[in-house]
Amino acid sequence: MRVGLFVTCLVDLMRPRIGFAALELLRSAGCEVIVPRTQTCCGQPGYNSGDRAGAKRLAQKLIAEFEPCDYVVAPSGSCAGMIRTHYPELFSAAPDWQARVRALAERTYELTDFLVRVAKLATVAGEFRGTVTYHDACSGLRELGVKAQPRALLAKVKGLALTEMDEAQACCGFGGTFAIKFGDISTRIVDAKCERIAATGADAVVLGDLGCMLNIEGRLRRRGEARMQVLHVAEVLAGKTREPS
Repeated sequence: MRVGLFVTCLVDLMRPRIGFAALELLRSAGCEVIVPRTQTCCGQPGYNSGDRAGAKRLAQKLIAEFEPCDYVVAPSGSCAGMIRTHYPELFSAAPDWQARVRALAERTYELTDFLVRVAKLATVAGEFRGTVTYHDACSGLRELGVKAQPRALLAKVKGLALTEMDEAQACCGFGGTFAIKFGDISTRIVDAKCERIAATGADAVVLGDLGCMLNIEGRLRRRGEARMQVLHVAEVLAGKTREPS
């Protein structure tokens, strides 16, 4: 099957190895992976900020780029959720686009959801000698139902032990532009998340959305926590938890 990998703009700009890890995982599942070179943003920042016209232009571009693929997969619950959940609403007043939008939305998946439910990945290459705790990012959990899938895959990682934090499903305070508009509230929310993470004694916190990763890691470091690793689930599954030398 031909799978279009939507790398996402944050991954492309901030931590490209997540994209390469996702690519390896999809290939190991037997997929022919297509990575459109012209891809950019799904339009979520504009959509969340009220710029529906700008979001629609980016959405139309993405739809045209990924329509030839059997599936679209993103290593991000928020971006996959934007396509799957919000694109149909964004184009609700555009009847000439509705069929195309809904067809693409229905075959768009968050990475771990796709690997478990569609590709049925049996084994992973990654190894991790230590304990991790998992943060359920809001969009993946609440818009796409991603919760058991990453945990099922992490259970296949040699040497890894999972210890659950209290309120793993609670928001980290990022929320895209929310963290910018309401910085004080966001900080209090992420402080609570950091305390729950620290209480587990885990070696790393693992999650599936880079926005949450940046928010949590940034706050951990500002709080003086230098030991705790903050890792994307794709990095752990593919064994890409360190920068290449």
